[in-house]
Amino acid sequence: MAAGTRTQREGTSVAVSERSRPTARETWDVVVWNDPVTPMKVVVVIFKRVFGYANNRCTQLMLMVHHEGRAVVWTGARERAESYTAKLQAAGLRATVERSGE
Repeated sequence: MAAGTRTQREGTSVAVSERSRPTARETWDVVVWNDPVTPMKVVVVIFKRVFGYANNRCTQLMLMVHHEGRAVVWTGARERAESYTAKLQAAGLRATVERSGE
C-alpha cells in the first residue's frame, strides 16, 4: 500500500502511513568515530578481529575514520549491528548504530 493511502473499514476512512511501520528490510550502519587515543594499527587489528575483513579493507576503513572523522564499517540488520557495536566499544573504539541513509 502506498504511503498516505486511505483504507475503508466499517464505513470510516483511515490514513495509513508507511513510515510509521518498521520494515523487515530496514538496514542499520555501524559507525566508528575517530578518537585521538587509539593507535591506527590497533584499529586495524580490531576491525580484522571483529569483522574478519582482509588487512587491506581494515586499513582503508581505519584511514577513512582517521581522515574523515568517521566511517561506516558494516551495514545490515539492527540486532547484528548492535552486536558489532558492542564488540567495537568493548575493544575501546567509539562506535554507534545509525539507520542507513541518515
